[in-house]
Amino acid sequence: MDLFEYMRSTNMEKESPLAARMRPRTLEEVVGQEHIIGKDKLLYRAIKADKISSVIFYGPPGTGKTTLAKVIANTTSAEFTQINATIAGKKDMEEVVNKAKELQGMYGKRTILFIDEIHRFNKGQQDYLLPFVEDGTVILIGATTENPYFEVNSALISRSIIFELKPIPREAIEELLKKAVYDKDRGMGSYDAEIEQDALEFLADISGGDARHALNAIELGILTTNRSEDGKIHLTLDVAQECIQKRAVRYDKNGDNHYDTISAFIKSMRGSDPDAAVYYLARMLYAGESITFIARRIMICAAEDVGNADPQALVVATNASMAVERIGMPEAQIILSQAATYVATAPKSNASCNAVFAALAEVEKSGNLPIPTHLQDAHYKGAAKLGHGTGYKYSHDYPNHYCEQQYLPYELSGREFYSPDGNGYEVKIKEHMARIKREAKEGIPKTD
Repeated sequence: MDLFEYMRSTNMEKESPLAARMRPRTLEEVVGQEHIIGKDKLLYRAIKADKISSVIFYGPPGTGKTTLAKVIANTTSAEFTQINATIAGKKDMEEVVNKAKELQGMYGKRTILFIDEIHRFNKGQQDYLLPFVEDGTVILIGATTENPYFEVNSALISRSIIFELKPIPREAIEELLKKAVYDKDRGMGSYDAEIEQDALEFLADISGGDARHALNAIELGILTTNRSEDGKIHLTLDVAQECIQKRAVRYDKNGDNHYDTISAFIKSMRGSDPDAAVYYLARMLYAGESITFIARRIMICAAEDVGNADPQALVVATNASMAVERIGMPEAQIILSQAATYVATAPKSNASCNAVFAALAEVEKSGNLPIPTHLQDAHYKGAAKLGHGTGYKYSHDYPNHYCEQQYLPYELSGREFYSPDGNGYEVKIKEHMARIKREAKEGIPKTD
């Protein structure tokens, strides 16, 4: 690096955005992601030992994908080269590969190639890299916000370790924001600003685990807010709301408002009011509630309040839960809306829910009553000699695949736990059960 390049690099570091200046330089400075960079984890050990292999970092914006690549750059003895897939082409990769071959041949030095937004490379560009990753000419570090199993060449995937980064915890972002406000070396400490606690909590919460988003708001607030009479810049809740262009909603995830809102959401679905259900859904989404938490509540409501009146409700809710985990925000809100409105408009029955509670109460009352001998397993050693399974009637040998025999313990003969309601699909369940029992009594022969 010549003098002019050094001066340019130094000036850029001083004048770069706050989020770039606050980027961790060592593993110890990285916040969050303990599941992959905890001291006993593979990635931590590999970086510390300078034995990194090809990896792909996958996660939402602002969670530290580029940061981890920079940390590796600061700790490795290998040549580190960075390109961005949105602007780089095959010629850029050819230059990197040729230089890597030269360094490897002349000095035995490895080359790490960091490709940001790797999912933006087309199949041909990704295919070009494959042989050089395979033979070790370059060690690939890819970063992507998209699911790599969908967007990255499967051959590259098979030669890389995938590390999924999670949204940064709110508490960690709060600490990062405080450091950004008061740090005079890399932060905004020289501006003599103060951030109020409610503004700090709001920004940390509303950022949704995106540290860059929160830091950009802090920088904008300090640079655009006039000094008060005491000579300081005060970052209030109003300033924070203006900088992030979102109004604070009174919603403490550990307080009454949280429980009140989720209660209203569930009761609206139970009460078959899709408008109210989607309204409370929107309130929770706006306030930054966990989408997986919301999805869990929809699944519970589908089983508890819809039940067998519409068995598809649980299918929809469960698939929605898997989909929001795979897709994430903002699109997850569309999936949650579909699931919530489906459950809200489905016919309702809590008969299957009541059944298990009634059965649990009976088990608690009467204990483990003897299982009828004909239902017991006859296959394990010596069981048949004891008479286990003797007299069992195979249901498929009878009309309607049903025959009358004792299934409950004899002490509970005739006891009913599940009584299908007269609503939705349970009407058909009730009619079906009544028909097969009636025809069994009448002795109607098997026709299939």
